[in-house]
Amino acid sequence: MKSDGNQSSELPPRDAHMRGLHRTMTLGGAYATRNYTVKHLQDLKGKTVLTETMPFTISEAVAAEEAGIDTLKVKFDPGNPGSAIAIRKAAPHTFMTFCIGLTKIATAAEAVRAGYDAMEAGADGIMCQWGPAFIRAVSDAGIPVEAHAGLVPRLSTWTGGLRAVGKTIEEAIWIYQQIQSFEEAGAWAVEVEVVPAELLRQISSRTRLVTSSIGAGSGGDIQFMFAEDILGNHAPPYPRHTKQYRNLYKMEQAMQVERVEGFRDYIDDVKNGKFPGPEHIVRAPEGLIDQFLSAVDGDPRA
Repeated sequence: MKSDGNQSSELPPRDAHMRGLHRTMTLGGAYATRNYTVKHLQDLKGKTVLTETMPFTISEAVAAEEAGIDTLKVKFDPGNPGSAIAIRKAAPHTFMTFCIGLTKIATAAEAVRAGYDAMEAGADGIMCQWGPAFIRAVSDAGIPVEAHAGLVPRLSTWTGGLRAVGKTIEEAIWIYQQIQSFEEAGAWAVEVEVVPAELLRQISSRTRLVTSSIGAGSGGDIQFMFAEDILGNHAPPYPRHTKQYRNLYKMEQAMQVERVEGFRDYIDDVKNGKFPGPEHIVRAPEGLIDQFLSAVDGDPRA
């Protein structure tokens, strides 16, 4: 996979820091300015709670960066990278992690290749649901990698389905040991999903990994929620751990009603001769039609 070839070759402006940005170069070789680097995020561990979301459209990515969301995630398919590249371009100054689907990778070598492809496309790091062996291979290749612990939806058959994980001592110890294994494998961060809030708080204080909480309370280093949940893009029910700050679904439904009614009014006007009206047509100059009819009707070849 190759990116679109429009990587920046210009040095970032030296006054970037005056706009709260850091000059950097991506692993893919492009100069960039970002609000954070991996080191900045590591240095902030335990000192503050940052915000994170995953936009699914260019408009959402633009809005997230303009609003000041700290970090972004985006779905990345190594075989079809266009959407991720477009979102990267839409939010060029925000630290962005490319999330590579579990089933897109079958070997450690493929994991490294996909990681490099993501970095060439502008990622600041990748996220995966792989085990320590693949994480170690990617980390050894110099790619910042974030792991996934707790409820991993694609692997939820092993933990009893889409339910909270870590409510028994056995599960709590398992999550902690899993995060330790990711740390030992070279991950720099871990997304922790739907575990007891108190458990994440204790685990986060016992690991060097930057912890991103989704449905796991406020004890992590980053608070993560999907853009579609923040904006209320879909109909209820919503996941319990989400909060809707807007109701774009309701607005979209109202807009759809307006679309249907607009088409119906158009159909009615056409059928009833109301469209096009005099204001919508071009009038022929005086005498043109008489000349046309004379020329056409008077020519036997017509």
